[in-house]
Amino acid sequence: MRIQFGVIDKRLCPRQYLLVNVGTRGFPTEVCVIGLLSNDGQAESYLVETRVGSRASDFKAKYSWSSGRYVMRAVVLHEYGGPEKLKFEDNVSEPQISGSTVLIAAAAASVNPIDWKLRAGVRQKDSPLSFPAILGRDVSGIVRAVGANVKHFKAGERVLALSNATYAELVAVDDSEVTHLPDGVDLANAAAIPLISLTGDQLVRLATNVKKGQVVLITGALGSVGRAAVHTAKKMGAQVIAGVRGKELDNARSLGVSDVLAIDDDNEIENFRLVDAIADTVGGDVAAKLIAKVKQSGSFGYTAVLPESAAAKTPTVKITRVRAQPDPSKVREFADDLRDGKFVLPIGRRMPLRDAAEAHVLGEKGGIGKILLLAPDSKE
Repeated sequence: MRIQFGVIDKRLCPRQYLLVNVGTRGFPTEVCVIGLLSNDGQAESYLVETRVGSRASDFKAKYSWSSGRYVMRAVVLHEYGGPEKLKFEDNVSEPQISGSTVLIAAAAASVNPIDWKLRAGVRQKDSPLSFPAILGRDVSGIVRAVGANVKHFKAGERVLALSNATYAELVAVDDSEVTHLPDGVDLANAAAIPLISLTGDQLVRLATNVKKGQVVLITGALGSVGRAAVHTAKKMGAQVIAGVRGKELDNARSLGVSDVLAIDDDNEIENFRLVDAIADTVGGDVAAKLIAKVKQSGSFGYTAVLPESAAAKTPTVKITRVRAQPDPSKVREFADDLRDGKFVLPIGRRMPLRDAAEAHVLGEKGGIGKILLLAPDSKE
């Protein structure tokens, strides 16, 4: 049984678990108050989830009350700058929720290049931040509670999602952007999946629009996004060439690709054949050199930076930049493939959320692999 609103006098701690009579039959129902919805000046109205005959312990979580609001622990950015600007705080307002919200008690978030670019202010022009800000795009965890309109998720389920503000112990996500995590996949490791899988998949399917039997070069193929792109391209039946540094050629062959290319070797690039499409995750000078290797009317998809001069020199090539959009069914597909051993995503380091600044330092240096930030009290 569920009711959408419960009005509780603000002199009481609204996070208490109250035994009340709800409905005309008067069944005792324990109510878990999960978020502030409105304030009429006298009492506060909260979204609640109820279960007939349930125990309060089914809902319990560690909450703090400060200055008339509920708070959580999170990593907060108050201004643009270096990694040291990331501050772990225990007095951060909880995320706002609505009827379509899935409230996730995070097990982990992951660190992505977009995180340190946003932090440093590199993306101010197209993605400005409002301070104080919480970074992070990936989250995996346990459903803490759901809004009244949510039908497909319930408290206690393992989930993951592409979202925002995930460097926190609680993350509110619209139910349309959440997917269940299959058994057999580590809950914390799953946080590495959403952004890289959707970026790699959409880079191949949408930006390069590669077809079965076509030849596609994927640069940075051993990176997380590159691996996802290779995985999608192979599933689509394309012939995949992995573009990596010369010293990584042997490792790249383990991806099961048709061929490899040393993209740090100008002679190799100059002698490289024309291909139907390039899915670029490296950008910069490498991208500028390789775009000339796309056939006329071919496609060049990219995730990073493509010099304007390069685009001007290749007017017959369709050039598309990809920015990952939520697609929970595709995230679930990658999770299933990870469980089944069809997709491999190396985890470089697991670190406490409070060490996010150090994680950014390591991430920007590169070469460490995917970094996970474990939420406070995570048992993963």
